[in-house]
Amino acid sequence: MKSILLAATAFLFSAVVMAQTKADDVIKMNVEKYDFGKIKQNVPVVYNFEIKNTSDKPIVVENSWGSCGCTTPEKPKEPIQPGQTAKLKVQYNAAALNHFEKDVYIKLAGIEQPKTVKITGEVLDAAAYDTYAKTKGDKGKAKG
Repeated sequence: MKSILLAATAFLFSAVVMAQTKADDVIKMNVEKYDFGKIKQNVPVVYNFEIKNTSDKPIVVENSWGSCGCTTPEKPKEPIQPGQTAKLKVQYNAAALNHFEKDVYIKLAGIEQPKTVKITGEVLDAAAYDTYAKTKGDKGKAKG
């Protein structure tokens, strides 16, 4: 009898877990990953992810946070109405030199697991960035 009760409880629990709504069921992002490319050290950069509500009910972004203090997202203040789009502003402070890949988490009301998007890029010191910018600009010019 105990084994039947245990099996029924396990089955019910797994059915409930599988039925939970995921963020991807109610929103669509314009991109899952944004690459800033090469950026200059200590010059913050910003990207606005677009969140589209694909459900038939308003969506509330309860919270948003970055995987470290160098990444600062700013969640939409108002609910996102069905079919509408809102912006999630993400700023990266570009303090540390090197390649970076940071996660940004978006917590929706009523959905347990947050949606994760990424930002990437490479922070260069001022001299390296100036050289990069100069050679990048020269590539687009016609040779005479």
